[in-house]
Amino acid sequence: MDSRTRLCSLVLSCFMLGLVISSILLVSPATTAAQEPDPPVEKKDDGGEVKARVQQNPIAHFFDSIGIVFGIIFAAISIGAVALIIVLAMDLRMGEAVPPAFVDDFTGLVNKRQFKQAFELCRNDNSFLARVMTAGMARLQYGIEDARGAMLSMVDTVRSSKDNWITYLATIGTLGPLLGLVGTVSGMVGAFRELGASNTAPEAGKLAANISHALVVTLVGIAIAVPAIFFYSFFKNRLTNISMNTSNLADDLLTQMYHNSKKAGAQTGSAEARASTAVQPGTPA
Repeated sequence: MDSRTRLCSLVLSCFMLGLVISSILLVSPATTAAQEPDPPVEKKDDGGEVKARVQQNPIAHFFDSIGIVFGIIFAAISIGAVALIIVLAMDLRMGEAVPPAFVDDFTGLVNKRQFKQAFELCRNDNSFLARVMTAGMARLQYGIEDARGAMLSMVDTVRSSKDNWITYLATIGTLGPLLGLVGTVSGMVGAFRELGASNTAPEAGKLAANISHALVVTLVGIAIAVPAIFFYSFFKNRLTNISMNTSNLADDLLTQMYHNSKKAGAQTGSAEARASTAVQPGTPA
């Protein structure tokens, strides 16, 4: 299983877990409210009855205001955003892109002029630097400039694949306020419908419920968008820094390998020349 498949599995698992948890949290306040006994009844002086006002728990009021539909949508988006941030924080690390152990092993093999083993080391490693070095070493036989062009092309390819995941954070940062706006409009529509449906003074509780729904959905949408936009910019800058450092280090390692290969070829040629001059043809007797 490659890294991209693992990332997809992790994000999908977090989405499913978020849906389950959000469903439990959204259903539990309604179930608790249904099991509570009716509030105590007080007697007026004129003999009429009025129920005593009971203050609702803030958490239960929050979930009641946001509603089942918007609650599930926002819970799925927020859990997905958290999972994506964790995955990107684990993947976009300098130690993950440029493993120090890999650099030491590669440098040691090159200094020993074990170029085939160095190429196998790069090909069997899945880090950012190893993939760039593999592309460059595969084209080194055609010249150093051709190899550098292949490395730069691989840097752009790997960077683009990682940038696709960061773009999802920008999508979440855009969707949050838009969904909040949808909730605001739906809540205000409900409030005006309540006003228009009554010939007398409308019930304050129903108007407050619709207005509370509009404000809570807007609040949640903005609360999801702010960290998503922040981490989008954060990971964008980190990816740029990692790409630049990887490209520069890969160029240094490839240049080192190229000069070592030239020295090895020169030494081999000198040894063959000395051997040919040392062996003189025998004179006929």
